Amino acid sequence: MIKKGMARHNRGEDGSEITHLGLLKMLQVLSFLLVFVAGIILGLLASTHINSLFNSQRDLLFTSNFAVTTTSILSDGSSSSSKCNTTNSEPCNCKSCDGDSKVDCLSIKTFLHPHNLTHGMSDRELFWRASLVPKKEEYPFDRVPKVAFMFLTRGPLPLLPLWERFFRGHDKYFSIYVHTDPGYVFNVSSGSPFYGRQIPSKHVEWGSVLLLDAERRLLANALLDFSNERFILLSESCIPVYNFKTVYNYLVHSEHGFVEAYDDPSRYGRGRYSRKMLPYIWIRQWRKGSQWFEMQRALAAYVVSDTKYHRLFKKYCTPACYPDEHFLPTFINIFHGSMNSNRTVTWVDWSLGGPHPATYSAVNITEGFIQSIRMNQTLCSYNSGVTPICHLFARKFDASALEPLLNLTSRVMEF
Repeated sequence: MIKKGMARHNRGEDGSEITHLGLLKMLQVLSFLLVFVAGIILGLLASTHINSLFNSQRDLLFTSNFAVTTTSILSDGSSSSSKCNTTNSEPCNCKSCDGDSKVDCLSIKTFLHPHNLTHGMSDRELFWRASLVPKKEEYPFDRVPKVAFMFLTRGPLPLLPLWERFFRGHDKYFSIYVHTDPGYVFNVSSGSPFYGRQIPSKHVEWGSVLLLDAERRLLANALLDFSNERFILLSESCIPVYNFKTVYNYLVHSEHGFVEAYDDPSRYGRGRYSRKMLPYIWIRQWRKGSQWFEMQRALAAYVVSDTKYHRLFKKYCTPACYPDEHFLPTFINIFHGSMNSNRTVTWVDWSLGGPHPATYSAVNITEGFIQSIRMNQTLCSYNSGVTPICHLFARKFDASALEPLLNLTSRVMEF
Protein backbone atom coordinates (compact mmCIF):
# COMPACT_ATOMS: atom_id res chain seq x y z
CA MET A 1 0.00 0.00 0.00
CA ILE A 2 2.77 2.31 0.91
CA LYS A 3 4.61 1.59 -2.37
CA LYS A 4 1.53 2.22 -4.53
CA GLY A 5 0.83 5.65 -2.88
CA MET A 6 4.37 6.75 -3.42
CA ALA A 7 4.17 5.77 -7.07
CA ARG A 8 0.99 7.84 -7.62
CA HIS A 9 2.63 10.82 -5.89
CA ASN A 10 5.70 10.66 -8.17
CA ARG A 11 3.57 10.55 -11.35
CA GLY A 12 1.68 13.71 -10.19
CA GLU A 13 4.90 15.68 -9.79
CA ASP A 14 6.11 14.65 -13.27
CA GLY A 15 2.84 15.87 -14.90
CA SER A 16 3.06 19.21 -13.13
CA GLU A 17 6.59 19.78 -14.42
CA ILE A 18 5.53 18.93 -17.99
CA THR A 19 2.67 21.48 -17.78
CA HIS A 20 5.00 24.21 -16.56
CA LEU A 21 7.47 23.54 -19.36
CA GLY A 22 4.67 23.78 -21.96
CA LEU A 23 3.54 27.14 -20.60
CA LEU A 24 7.10 28.48 -20.67
CA LYS A 25 7.55 27.45 -24.30
CA MET A 26 4.21 29.05 -25.24
CA LEU A 27 5.25 32.30 -23.53
CA GLN A 28 8.55 32.25 -25.42
CA VAL A 29 6.76 31.81 -28.72
CA LEU A 30 4.29 34.61 -27.94
CA SER A 31 7.14 36.91 -26.89
CA PHE A 32 8.98 36.22 -30.16
CA LEU A 33 5.85 36.90 -32.20
CA LEU A 34 5.23 40.12 -30.29
CA VAL A 35 8.79 41.35 -30.91
CA PHE A 36 8.55 40.35 -34.60
CA VAL A 37 5.26 42.21 -35.10
CA ALA A 38 6.60 45.26 -33.26
CA GLY A 39 9.66 45.24 -35.50
CA ILE A 40 7.53 45.18 -38.64
CA ILE A 41 5.42 48.09 -37.40
CA LEU A 42 8.49 50.16 -36.49
CA GLY A 43 10.05 49.40 -39.88
CA LEU A 44 6.97 50.55 -41.77
CA LEU A 45 6.82 53.77 -39.76
CA ALA A 46 10.51 54.47 -40.36
CA SER A 47 10.18 53.76 -44.10
CA THR A 48 7.26 56.15 -44.43
CA HIS A 49 9.19 58.89 -42.69
CA ILE A 50 12.30 58.41 -44.87
CA ASN A 51 10.25 58.48 -48.10
CA SER A 52 8.51 61.65 -46.98
CA LEU A 53 11.85 63.30 -46.18
CA PHE A 54 13.38 62.19 -49.52
CA ASN A 55 10.42 63.49 -51.54
CA SER A 56 10.54 66.86 -49.84
CA GLN A 57 14.28 67.18 -50.49
CA ARG A 58 13.80 66.11 -54.11
CA ASP A 59 11.08 68.70 -54.67
CA LEU A 60 13.25 71.36 -53.10
CA LEU A 61 16.24 70.42 -55.26
CA PHE A 62 14.12 70.29 -58.44
CA THR A 63 12.60 73.69 -57.75
CA SER A 64 16.02 75.19 -57.04
CA ASN A 65 17.60 73.74 -60.18
CA PHE A 66 14.65 74.82 -62.30
CA ALA A 67 14.99 78.39 -61.10
CA VAL A 68 18.71 78.37 -61.92
CA THR A 69 17.99 77.00 -65.42
CA THR A 70 15.47 79.71 -66.26
CA THR A 71 17.89 82.35 -65.02
CA SER A 72 20.73 81.02 -67.20
CA ILE A 73 18.87 81.51 -70.50
CA LEU A 74 18.73 85.29 -70.21
CA SER A 75 20.72 86.83 -73.04
CA ASP A 76 21.66 90.03 -71.17
CA GLY A 77 23.42 88.13 -68.36
CA SER A 78 21.09 89.48 -65.65
CA SER A 79 19.20 87.45 -63.12
CA SER A 80 15.47 87.01 -63.46
CA SER A 81 13.43 88.48 -60.65
CA SER A 82 10.58 86.02 -61.24
CA LYS A 83 10.92 82.62 -59.58
CA CYS A 84 9.58 79.52 -61.26
CA ASN A 85 6.98 78.01 -58.96
CA THR A 86 6.20 74.41 -59.90
CA THR A 87 3.53 73.97 -57.25
CA ASN A 88 0.84 76.19 -58.75
CA SER A 89 -0.98 76.43 -62.05
CA GLU A 90 0.69 79.70 -63.08
CA PRO A 91 3.02 79.39 -66.12
CA CYS A 92 6.74 79.77 -65.45
CA ASN A 93 7.72 83.18 -66.84
CA CYS A 94 11.16 84.41 -67.84
CA LYS A 95 12.50 87.35 -69.81
CA SER A 96 12.62 87.21 -73.57
CA CYS A 97 15.84 88.00 -75.45
CA ASP A 98 15.05 91.72 -75.61
CA GLY A 99 14.23 91.93 -71.89
CA ASP A 100 11.10 93.98 -72.53
CA SER A 101 8.46 91.28 -72.20
CA LYS A 102 7.91 87.96 -70.52
CA VAL A 103 7.45 84.62 -72.22
CA ASP A 104 6.39 81.25 -70.94
CA CYS A 105 9.67 79.31 -71.04
CA LEU A 106 7.86 75.98 -70.82
CA SER A 107 5.43 76.68 -73.65
CA ILE A 108 5.40 74.72 -76.90
CA LYS A 109 5.97 77.98 -78.77
CA THR A 110 9.25 78.66 -76.97
CA PHE A 111 10.39 75.07 -77.59
CA LEU A 112 9.53 75.10 -81.29
CA HIS A 113 10.70 78.65 -82.09
CA PRO A 114 13.61 79.74 -79.84
CA HIS A 115 14.08 83.48 -80.29
CA ASN A 116 17.26 83.81 -78.26
CA LEU A 117 20.21 82.24 -80.10
CA THR A 118 22.53 82.61 -77.10
CA HIS A 119 23.04 79.36 -75.22
CA GLY A 120 25.72 77.52 -73.23
CA MET A 121 25.49 74.14 -74.95
CA SER A 122 28.66 72.39 -76.07
CA ASP A 123 28.81 71.11 -79.65
CA ARG A 124 28.12 67.59 -78.39
CA GLU A 125 25.03 68.77 -76.50
CA LEU A 126 23.90 70.97 -79.38
CA PHE A 127 24.18 68.23 -82.01
CA TRP A 128 22.29 65.79 -79.77
CA ARG A 129 19.54 68.34 -79.16
CA ALA A 130 19.31 69.23 -82.87
CA SER A 131 19.12 65.57 -83.93
CA LEU A 132 15.83 65.00 -82.08
CA VAL A 133 13.26 64.20 -84.76
CA PRO A 134 9.55 63.92 -83.86
CA LYS A 135 7.79 60.74 -84.94
CA LYS A 136 4.45 62.46 -85.49
CA GLU A 137 4.21 63.81 -89.01
CA GLU A 138 1.77 66.61 -88.23
CA TYR A 139 2.83 69.65 -86.21
CA PRO A 140 0.88 71.03 -83.20
CA PHE A 141 0.76 74.48 -84.83
CA ASP A 142 0.07 76.06 -88.22
CA ARG A 143 3.51 75.56 -89.73
CA VAL A 144 4.75 77.89 -92.44
CA PRO A 145 7.99 76.38 -93.84
CA LYS A 146 10.93 78.75 -93.54
CA VAL A 147 14.30 78.92 -95.26
CA ALA A 148 17.29 79.18 -92.90
CA PHE A 149 20.00 81.43 -94.34
CA MET A 150 23.26 80.47 -92.63
CA PHE A 151 26.16 82.91 -93.02
CA LEU A 152 29.68 81.64 -92.35
CA THR A 153 31.92 84.69 -92.04
CA ARG A 154 35.08 85.85 -90.29
CA GLY A 155 33.52 89.14 -89.23
CA PRO A 156 31.36 91.78 -90.92
CA LEU A 157 29.08 91.28 -93.90
CA PRO A 158 30.20 93.92 -96.44
CA LEU A 159 27.17 93.21 -98.64
CA LEU A 160 24.70 93.52 -95.74
CA PRO A 161 22.53 96.30 -97.33
CA LEU A 162 21.97 94.09 -100.39
CA TRP A 163 20.76 91.21 -98.22
CA GLU A 164 18.56 93.49 -96.11
CA ARG A 165 16.84 94.67 -99.28
CA PHE A 166 16.46 91.03 -100.43
CA PHE A 167 14.75 90.00 -97.15
CA ARG A 168 12.50 93.07 -96.83
CA GLY A 169 8.81 92.23 -96.42
CA HIS A 170 9.24 88.46 -96.04
CA ASP A 171 9.76 88.04 -92.28
CA LYS A 172 7.41 85.03 -92.01
CA TYR A 173 9.40 82.94 -94.46
CA PHE A 174 13.05 83.02 -93.36
CA SER A 175 15.46 82.74 -90.44
CA ILE A 176 19.04 84.04 -90.30
CA TYR A 177 22.05 82.53 -88.49
CA VAL A 178 25.52 84.09 -88.45
CA HIS A 179 28.73 82.30 -87.43
CA THR A 180 31.68 84.68 -86.94
CA ASP A 181 35.10 84.42 -85.32
CA PRO A 182 34.74 84.10 -81.51
CA GLY A 183 34.67 87.45 -79.78
CA TYR A 184 33.54 89.38 -82.84
CA VAL A 185 30.52 91.57 -82.09
CA PHE A 186 28.14 91.63 -85.04
CA ASN A 187 26.91 95.22 -84.97
CA VAL A 188 23.68 95.96 -86.83
CA SER A 189 20.69 98.16 -86.11
CA SER A 190 17.75 96.71 -84.18
CA GLY A 191 15.59 97.03 -87.30
CA SER A 192 17.83 94.75 -89.36
CA PRO A 193 16.77 91.12 -89.95
CA PHE A 194 20.35 90.23 -88.87
CA TYR A 195 19.87 91.77 -85.42
CA GLY A 196 20.39 89.20 -82.63
CA ARG A 197 21.10 86.38 -85.11
CA GLN A 198 24.71 85.63 -84.15
CA ILE A 199 25.19 82.09 -82.82
CA PRO A 200 27.82 80.88 -80.28
CA SER A 201 30.90 80.21 -82.41
CA LYS A 202 34.38 78.70 -82.29
CA HIS A 203 37.66 79.29 -84.09
CA VAL A 204 37.70 78.23 -87.77
CA GLU A 205 40.68 77.37 -89.97
CA TRP A 206 40.41 77.17 -93.77
CA GLY A 207 40.99 73.64 -95.07
CA SER A 208 40.65 71.94 -91.67
CA VAL A 209 37.89 69.95 -90.02
CA LEU A 210 37.13 73.09 -87.97
CA LEU A 211 35.47 74.54 -91.06
CA LEU A 212 33.22 71.48 -91.27
CA ASP A 213 32.44 71.85 -87.55
CA ALA A 214 31.30 75.45 -88.13
CA GLU A 215 28.97 74.31 -90.92
CA ARG A 216 27.43 71.64 -88.72
CA ARG A 217 27.17 74.15 -85.86
CA LEU A 218 25.13 76.46 -88.08
CA LEU A 219 22.91 73.56 -89.17
CA ALA A 220 22.32 72.44 -85.59
CA ASN A 221 21.35 75.91 -84.37
CA ALA A 222 18.97 76.32 -87.30
CA LEU A 223 17.39 72.91 -86.64
CA LEU A 224 16.30 74.08 -83.18
CA ASP A 225 13.55 76.09 -84.90
CA PHE A 226 11.02 73.54 -86.14
CA SER A 227 9.67 75.93 -88.77
CA ASN A 228 12.95 75.84 -90.69
CA GLU A 229 12.54 73.42 -93.60
CA ARG A 230 15.40 74.38 -95.97
CA PHE A 231 18.98 75.29 -95.05
CA ILE A 232 21.37 77.27 -97.26
CA LEU A 233 25.05 77.94 -96.41
CA LEU A 234 26.40 81.31 -97.56
CA SER A 235 29.55 83.38 -97.09
CA GLU A 236 30.13 87.10 -96.66
CA SER A 237 30.95 87.30 -100.41
CA CYS A 238 27.68 85.70 -101.62
CA ILE A 239 24.84 87.54 -103.31
CA PRO A 240 21.29 86.55 -104.33
CA VAL A 241 20.66 86.69 -108.08
CA TYR A 242 16.87 86.26 -107.85
CA ASN A 243 14.25 87.86 -105.63
CA PHE A 244 13.12 86.27 -102.39
CA LYS A 245 9.86 84.84 -103.74
CA THR A 246 11.66 82.98 -106.54
CA VAL A 247 14.31 81.62 -104.15
CA TYR A 248 11.75 80.55 -101.55
CA ASN A 249 9.47 78.72 -104.00
CA TYR A 250 12.42 77.05 -105.73
CA LEU A 251 13.79 75.62 -102.47
CA VAL A 252 10.60 74.84 -100.54
CA HIS A 253 9.04 72.97 -103.45
CA SER A 254 12.15 70.96 -104.27
CA GLU A 255 12.11 67.23 -103.55
CA HIS A 256 15.90 67.11 -103.19
CA GLY A 257 18.78 68.85 -101.51
CA PHE A 258 21.44 70.72 -103.44
CA VAL A 259 24.78 69.32 -102.31
CA GLU A 260 27.28 69.08 -105.15
CA ALA A 261 28.74 65.56 -105.36
CA TYR A 262 30.78 64.05 -108.17
CA ASP A 263 33.51 61.46 -108.68
CA ASP A 264 36.79 63.21 -109.52
CA PRO A 265 39.39 60.63 -110.65
CA SER A 266 42.27 63.12 -110.49
CA ARG A 267 44.71 63.69 -107.62
CA TYR A 268 42.41 66.49 -106.45
CA GLY A 269 39.57 64.01 -105.99
CA ARG A 270 40.31 60.32 -105.53
CA GLY A 271 43.92 61.29 -104.89
CA ARG A 272 42.83 62.67 -101.52
CA TYR A 273 41.24 59.41 -100.40
CA SER A 274 42.93 57.46 -97.60
CA ARG A 275 42.74 53.66 -97.45
CA LYS A 276 42.75 54.02 -93.66
CA MET A 277 39.04 54.87 -93.96
CA LEU A 278 38.31 51.25 -94.93
CA PRO A 279 36.01 49.39 -94.41
CA TYR A 280 33.65 52.31 -93.76
CA ILE A 281 34.45 54.31 -96.91
CA TRP A 282 35.60 52.70 -100.18
CA ILE A 283 37.28 54.70 -102.92
CA ARG A 284 34.33 54.05 -105.25
CA GLN A 285 32.13 55.92 -102.72
CA TRP A 286 34.47 58.90 -102.40
CA ARG A 287 33.00 62.18 -103.69
CA LYS A 288 33.97 65.82 -104.06
CA GLY A 289 31.88 69.00 -104.21
CA SER A 290 31.41 72.64 -103.29
CA GLN A 291 31.09 73.41 -99.60
CA TRP A 292 28.24 75.86 -100.33
CA PHE A 293 25.31 73.52 -99.91
CA GLU A 294 21.53 73.64 -99.55
CA MET A 295 19.49 70.84 -98.02
CA GLN A 296 16.12 69.89 -96.58
CA ARG A 297 15.37 69.39 -92.88
CA ALA A 298 15.50 65.57 -92.92
CA LEU A 299 18.93 65.56 -94.55
CA ALA A 300 20.22 68.24 -92.16
CA ALA A 301 19.18 66.10 -89.17
CA TYR A 302 21.15 63.15 -90.58
CA VAL A 303 24.24 65.35 -90.99
CA VAL A 304 24.30 66.65 -87.40
CA SER A 305 23.49 63.17 -86.02
CA ASP A 306 26.62 61.59 -87.46
CA THR A 307 29.62 60.89 -85.23
CA LYS A 308 31.48 57.97 -86.85
CA TYR A 309 32.18 59.51 -90.27
CA HIS A 310 33.05 62.89 -88.79
CA ARG A 311 35.73 61.14 -86.70
CA LEU A 312 37.07 59.37 -89.78
CA PHE A 313 37.45 62.65 -91.66
CA LYS A 314 38.96 64.39 -88.65
CA LYS A 315 41.60 61.66 -88.37
CA TYR A 316 42.38 60.83 -91.99
CA CYS A 317 41.26 63.80 -94.16
CA THR A 318 44.06 66.28 -93.50
CA PRO A 319 45.81 68.61 -95.98
CA ALA A 320 45.94 68.07 -98.89
CA CYS A 321 42.53 66.51 -98.18
CA TYR A 322 39.89 69.10 -97.28
CA PRO A 323 36.88 67.91 -95.22
CA ASP A 324 34.63 70.77 -96.37
CA GLU A 325 34.98 69.54 -99.99
CA HIS A 326 34.57 65.82 -99.32
CA PHE A 327 32.64 65.06 -96.12
CA LEU A 328 29.10 66.02 -97.16
CA PRO A 329 29.37 64.75 -100.77
CA THR A 330 30.75 61.39 -99.57
CA PHE A 331 28.48 60.96 -96.55
CA ILE A 332 25.33 61.80 -98.52
CA ASN A 333 26.42 59.65 -101.47
CA ILE A 334 26.81 56.61 -99.20
CA PHE A 335 23.64 56.92 -97.14
CA HIS A 336 21.19 59.44 -98.60
CA GLY A 337 21.90 59.74 -102.31
CA SER A 338 18.22 59.57 -103.24
CA MET A 339 17.59 62.78 -101.25
CA ASN A 340 20.17 64.80 -103.18
CA SER A 341 20.36 66.39 -106.64
CA ASN A 342 24.20 66.24 -106.69
CA ARG A 343 24.44 69.88 -107.78
CA THR A 344 24.81 73.26 -106.08
CA VAL A 345 22.61 76.36 -106.40
CA THR A 346 25.53 78.74 -105.74
CA TRP A 347 27.45 79.92 -108.82
CA VAL A 348 31.25 80.16 -108.53
CA ASP A 349 33.88 80.96 -111.18
CA TRP A 350 36.85 78.55 -111.10
CA SER A 351 38.07 79.44 -114.58
CA LEU A 352 41.25 81.14 -113.31
CA GLY A 353 42.51 77.97 -111.66
CA GLY A 354 44.22 77.78 -108.27
CA PRO A 355 42.88 77.05 -104.78
CA HIS A 356 40.41 79.97 -104.73
CA PRO A 357 37.71 81.09 -107.19
CA ALA A 358 37.62 84.45 -108.96
CA THR A 359 36.58 87.52 -106.95
CA TYR A 360 34.48 90.24 -108.61
CA SER A 361 34.63 93.94 -107.77
CA ALA A 362 32.76 97.07 -108.88
CA VAL A 363 34.30 97.21 -112.36
CA ASN A 364 32.94 93.73 -113.15
CA ILE A 365 29.33 94.39 -112.19
CA THR A 366 27.13 94.89 -115.24
CA GLU A 367 23.60 93.96 -116.15
CA GLY A 368 24.86 91.46 -118.71
CA PHE A 369 27.17 89.79 -116.20
CA ILE A 370 24.39 89.24 -113.63
CA GLN A 371 22.01 88.03 -116.35
CA SER A 372 24.61 85.49 -117.51
CA ILE A 373 24.60 83.98 -114.02
CA ARG A 374 20.80 83.93 -113.85
CA MET A 375 20.32 82.36 -117.27
CA ASN A 376 23.44 80.49 -118.37
CA GLN A 377 21.85 78.74 -121.38
CA THR A 378 21.80 75.33 -119.69
CA LEU A 379 19.07 73.16 -118.18
CA CYS A 380 19.35 71.63 -114.72
CA SER A 381 17.44 68.77 -113.16
CA TYR A 382 14.64 69.80 -110.81
CA ASN A 383 12.32 67.23 -109.22
CA SER A 384 11.19 64.97 -112.09
CA GLY A 385 11.94 67.52 -114.82
CA VAL A 386 14.39 70.25 -115.79
CA THR A 387 14.60 74.02 -115.27
CA PRO A 388 16.56 76.89 -116.85
CA ILE A 389 17.18 78.27 -113.35
CA CYS A 390 20.30 76.53 -112.07
CA HIS A 391 21.78 79.06 -109.62
CA LEU A 392 20.02 81.18 -107.02
CA PHE A 393 23.16 82.70 -105.48
CA ALA A 394 26.66 83.65 -106.65
CA ARG A 395 30.12 84.33 -105.18
CA LYS A 396 32.72 85.83 -104.74
CA PHE A 397 31.99 89.58 -104.62
CA ASP A 398 34.02 92.12 -102.63
CA ALA A 399 32.80 95.21 -100.77
CA SER A 400 33.30 97.52 -103.75
CA ALA A 401 30.62 95.59 -105.68
CA LEU A 402 27.88 96.69 -103.27
CA GLU A 403 26.89 100.00 -104.89
CA PRO A 404 26.58 98.75 -108.49
CA LEU A 405 24.74 95.65 -107.25
CA LEU A 406 22.21 97.82 -105.38
CA ASN A 407 21.65 99.75 -108.61
CA LEU A 408 20.72 96.50 -110.40
CA THR A 409 18.38 94.94 -107.83
CA SER A 410 15.11 96.34 -109.11
CA ARG A 411 15.94 96.08 -112.80
CA VAL A 412 17.77 92.72 -112.93
CA MET A 413 17.33 90.73 -109.70
CA GLU A 414 13.77 92.06 -109.27
CA PHE A 415 13.82 93.03 -105.59
